[in-house]
Amino acid sequence: MCTVCGCSGDGATISEAHGPSHSHAHSHGHDHPHTHADGTTHSHGHDHAHDHAHGHDHDHPQHHDDHPHPAPDAGTLDYGAGPARAHAPGLTQARMVEIETSILAKNDDYAGRNRTRLDAAGVLALNLLSGPGAGKTTLLVETLKALSGRIPCAVIEGDQQTDNDAARIRAVGTPAVQINTGKGCHLDAHMVGHALEKLPLPPGGVLFIENVGNLVCPAAFDLGETKRVTLISVAEGEDKPLKYPDIFEGADLVLITKADLAPHVDADMAVLEANIRRINPTADILTTSSRGEIGLSRWINWLEAARAARLNDLASAREAEASALRAAAGGAR
Repeated sequence: MCTVCGCSGDGATISEAHGPSHSHAHSHGHDHPHTHADGTTHSHGHDHAHDHAHGHDHDHPQHHDDHPHPAPDAGTLDYGAGPARAHAPGLTQARMVEIETSILAKNDDYAGRNRTRLDAAGVLALNLLSGPGAGKTTLLVETLKALSGRIPCAVIEGDQQTDNDAARIRAVGTPAVQINTGKGCHLDAHMVGHALEKLPLPPGGVLFIENVGNLVCPAAFDLGETKRVTLISVAEGEDKPLKYPDIFEGADLVLITKADLAPHVDADMAVLEANIRRINPTADILTTSSRGEIGLSRWINWLEAARAARLNDLASAREAEASALRAAAGGAR
């Protein structure tokens, strides 16, 4: 897991919304202001707490919880059975939990600030997660074409390198900011906060955040999104939800993509859906294809319903705030 392996956002670059004319590099240990929609400025300093992450801690002997726990199958070494659910050489399970808690607490603070900004703009923000090649960008391109002229949209693209995906999004007329994470294998809320500063948010619209293609690390990081959408293509295998449960467990929606390929890869759709349900009984599951008869209609309908529900919830909250203010004003007379 990234919270203990030493991976960070150092070296990440962020493009402008309409092209790569400028980039923002994250250098380790820096401290800089981050201005939000409400006009407040926060100083963002990096402290990734990897004092032990790149070597053995010689002051503390290895404890028994460093060793893998035996699994029912004698041929399996289970490094995910301890409290940290991960392993790093030279770190005890307790130290790993401590590091993870520190990193995620800082990330959650940034995520809360992003969420406040998105709430103020009435934006439905979707965090799209999947392994490489599941079809996130193709799905986005076709979705943006279908929504053109109906719902305003913007996109944040996350990849280790290149701005290929952002260029594809801009080609259909949608503003997109590319985040290149360098060696980082996921987006975090700090990166997304900087991207939001460069992106014209569509009031009442939809923000798509396409995360780095990775079935493990992105699951741990809240970006300030409204909902999480996990994609899995029919060609990836029906057991993927069981092998990589975290990315499916936190999803509000699971999209089964490239459904037109199912007959050609011997995909058992019933087994795949059953495995998704074993991990996440409450998520919506939709089957999609960017080509062919199956199409994107159910996905588009889900998007429109989610956006309407989001706007209604925000309107109700603001009406309640306004009523409370009027009542307070009346009492002050």
